This record gives sequence, C-alpha cells and structure tokens, in this order.
Amino acid sequence: MSALRPLPVPSGVGVLDVLGRLEEALAGSSPLRPYAADAPVPVLPDDRGPLPDALALALGTSGSTGHVKLALLTVDNLVSSATATHQVLGGSGTWLLALPAHHVAGMQVLVRSVVAGTEPGVLDLSGGFTADGFVAATRTLTARARGPRYTALVPTQVSRLLEDPAATVALASYDWVLVGGAATGTSVVLAAERAGVRLARTYGMSETAGGCVYNGSPLPVSQIHIDNEQHVVLGGPTVAHGYLGNARLSDDVFRVDADGTRWFRTDDLGELDDSGCLTIRGRADDLINTGGLKVAPGAVEDAIVRYVPGVRDAVVVGSSHPTWGQAVSAAVTLRAGAPPLSVRDVRSALRGILPDHALPQRLLVLDALPSRGPGKPDRRALVAAFDETLETDVGRTG
Repeated sequence: MSALRPLPVPSGVGVLDVLGRLEEALAGSSPLRPYAADAPVPVLPDDRGPLPDALALALGTSGSTGHVKLALLTVDNLVSSATATHQVLGGSGTWLLALPAHHVAGMQVLVRSVVAGTEPGVLDLSGGFTADGFVAATRTLTARARGPRYTALVPTQVSRLLEDPAATVALASYDWVLVGGAATGTSVVLAAERAGVRLARTYGMSETAGGCVYNGSPLPVSQIHIDNEQHVVLGGPTVAHGYLGNARLSDDVFRVDADGTRWFRTDDLGELDDSGCLTIRGRADDLINTGGLKVAPGAVEDAIVRYVPGVRDAVVVGSSHPTWGQAVSAAVTLRAGAPPLSVRDVRSALRGILPDHALPQRLLVLDALPSRGPGKPDRRALVAAFDETLETDVGRTG
C-alpha cells in the first residue's frame, strides 16, 4: 500500500481539484488524510499500527471529546455507502456540495459524485453560508445537472434557507435534501414539509462513512443494534476499520462478528420501535443530572425551538450548580427582528410542556452558537460560558 498522504481540501470551487486524487484513492491506491486547506498540515501518529487493505481515507472525526480521531475508511466502506445512498434516494444524480469537504458529510458528496460519474456543483463557503449564495449555486447546478439533484446540509442551514422565500423555492427544487450532523428539530421538519422540501434526516458519523440511517431506517447494507446500556451499535460494510494509531480505543468501540460483519458502538442512546425505526435519545455523556433527575438535552432543545417565540436554534447543556450538581442551561440564537428573551420567558413558554426539573435555569442569547464541525455544537465551550455567567440563574421556581 502507498503511504498515507495529506490532502489539503480548499473551500469554494477549488475543491474540484481534489477529485482526481479522490478517484485514485477510490481505485485502491494513494490513501489520503484530508484536512482544511487553510489549516496546518496534520501530524500523523508515529505508531500507526497495521493499516487495512484498500485503505482510501483516514478521515478526522469531530467527536465530543474535542480530540480528533482518524477513522480508517476503505474503498469498500465509501463505495458501499455511496451506492446504498443512491439506491435509497432513487438513483445516482448530480450533487451540490454545501458543506466543508474535509468532514465526512461533505467528503461523501464528492465520493457519491465520483461513483456516479458526475461533477458536483459547489457552494463557495469562504465568505460563510448565505441564502443568496445557495440560490445562485442551485441555479448553476440546475442548468447542467444530469439525473436527480441532491444536496446535503446541516439543520441550521435548512432553518435559515426556510426563512428566505427564494431560498425555500431553491431548496424545494432538489429531489432530496440530506440533513444531518445534529438532530433536526420537529419545527424544521414541519416547515420543510409545508414548503414541499423532501428532507432525508440522516444519522451516522465518520466511523460509518457518513449517514447510514435515513429517516430512522438503516441503509440496505447497514444494521442497527441497541445494546444493554441503550447505546446505538451500527453494523455493515460502511463501518470503518478502526482509528489510526489508536488500537486501544479501536478495540473498545469496534468489533467484528464471526461472519465478518463489522460493528461500531456509538456514544448515542437510542431505541428501535416495532418496525425497526431508530430514535436517538441523545448522547450518554450529554445527559444532565440536576438534583438526581436526568434530563435529555435533545427534548429540551426541540421544545425551545418549537414553543419559544423568536428562537432560531437552541443547544442545552448541564452547567455546574453548587446545590443540584448541574443546572439545565440553554444557549439560543434568535430570528431577525425577534424581541429580547429572558430565562423567565423561556420557562413560562415551556411550563406544562416539559417537567419542572427540565425547564431551563440559565439562558445565553448569542449571535451564533459555537461549533466543532458542520452542524455540531461545541457543548464544552457553552458549559464554560455558562460557568462564567452564573448570575443568570433564577432557580427552579423562577
């Protein structure tokens, strides 16, 4: 096997220049370590251990620990995912890249394009994501697209596009819009349905070559298992072959069955209904313990976005509290023109919808939520911010 080579991935149309090297990697040679072109060249571990045959990518994760791990993805991992995705969506087509391509969701747009033999459109993100930019990129893509048109976004992008009439029309013109990276709130899903947007809510991560569960159902090549601790375990040919240079962690979360099926144990808690549809209840390490009662942040986040007027996005974390251990703490962004918001307003709007112990006790109103990857909130940064602003605490009876 050739040596693992760094691959700087630019934003904007320059990303098309990496397609040739990606094609080589998918042909079984020249495995790559993608990274953002404006970032330093990553340092690879000295002790990399044995590498899998037909390795294509060592792709960085943006996990909750803040420590980037490199998932070892083979040609079969990536091609199996791309092929199954096209099968579910209704055939290969032309993709618009609207996410950074050094992360798995953006990289898979490029992989699917290579597998389909089509050139993707590119939304230039160098100046940030805008509704006008999305409309223009969609218009350009439409003029030359072959077959169905697809794109992949994170929930915040979808929410912002739905606030703009022209962008909503552009969004509804796609045959399918994949949305993942974080939980998609019910209000966003309902707004998309009203606008005629076909959303496929995806669940997956770098360790599974991207989304392997669409609208609660696994891809045809994927399997789901819930273990005794309610962790979601994902299996099938899209599952990576471990982490580069981290055999101990690989042994903890990856395993191979006697029949050769690969499995990855996630940190997410979930359940399967009688039809096999998966519901994610949140991450095990994100659960808030306030006075001995457990609160799932996702349920509170969804309620805030749905029922508190003016809120665009919300992230809920457990910040330190001297009496209860943790306080339910909400960080929000507001829609343009929304009135000021207080923690009392939030609690009043949610009282009777959430149990009293789940009502937010602290509030931060921000211009933008800190992130650690596309659509992934930086919960650690928010906990630190709350711990510096304890004066906003009104107590459970506020």
